[in-house]
Amino acid sequence: MSSAPVGIVHLTDRGPQVSGAEMVAALVPPPQFDGATFDTYRTDAHFPSQQEAKDLLIAFSGGGAPAARGGLFRRAKKVPALKPGVYLDGGFGVGKTHLLASIYHAVPARRKYFGSFIEYTALVGAIGYQKTVELFRGADLLCIDEFELDDPGDTMVMTRLIGELVPTGTRLAATSNTPPNALGEGRFAAQDFLREIHAMAASFQTIRIDGTDYRQRAVDGHAVVVADGEYERAVADAAASALASDDTFGGLIAHLAQVHPSRYIRLIEHVALIGLRDVAPLDDQSAALRFVAFVDRAYDAQIPIRATGAALDSVFTDEMLAGGYRKKYLRAISRLVALTHS
Repeated sequence: MSSAPVGIVHLTDRGPQVSGAEMVAALVPPPQFDGATFDTYRTDAHFPSQQEAKDLLIAFSGGGAPAARGGLFRRAKKVPALKPGVYLDGGFGVGKTHLLASIYHAVPARRKYFGSFIEYTALVGAIGYQKTVELFRGADLLCIDEFELDDPGDTMVMTRLIGELVPTGTRLAATSNTPPNALGEGRFAAQDFLREIHAMAASFQTIRIDGTDYRQRAVDGHAVVVADGEYERAVADAAASALASDDTFGGLIAHLAQVHPSRYIRLIEHVALIGLRDVAPLDDQSAALRFVAFVDRAYDAQIPIRATGAALDSVFTDEMLAGGYRKKYLRAISRLVALTHS
């Protein structure tokens, strides 16, 4: 049995390839949510919609009707007939992915899949649309995290795919981001989601989840910046017993343009700590969005980040934060703050 790799690796030296079979095998909740259950989803009493969402999703997952609350003789709340699809509508950091993984684990299904939108569309690109339909036809459950509304072509492909699966009995659970030009705080996207998947909108029941970003509850509001000496020690300490990466921020950003986002998870495979030198603000939106996708995968894998230069929560310009991808950038900032504190 081979031991786990140790030492320092440069992510810019990695050019991961992923086969269709490997993509399918990876359609499970990320390690962070291996043990996610409805019981471990901690609701906030200040936001009753969290408990209401939890109750509805337990019912959706086959756990029966929500239990009545209140007095002994209080009439049980009538549970609406659940549609084949549920859409979890809420801001970042309210636990949508935790609940999505809880659905996956709770549904007593033989065939069920969990993946980000980008993983499903990458699979279509790798094996073709028809083979993807054949693969998923008859599946009991499809969980789609971060349903992308940015690309009309990809949105159409996914809408068409779920349109073929629902009639065969597949149930769906999804979350989404905010589409381009959706200005404002970008907290809720239900109407955008339903409009973009109009052909399948009637199959989804919207479940709204209010709340504050849980990642910001326990940490300061900014990403941690370390001095050069502290950075060197952190990378060396991690590399003594595991694998640590060491790259310049600019070098990583340039390399991400050469790797499909569906392969970013392989880019950080086996890495226990990500080191980034000389962080600087980004001036290109395409590069910024690729970095967001990278941060999502690093957060899924719960890999700590140590960085020098500018604070990582400052790399997105005010213009970017005021634009149509605002919600993506704010989610990435939230996750970067958490990972630099971990």
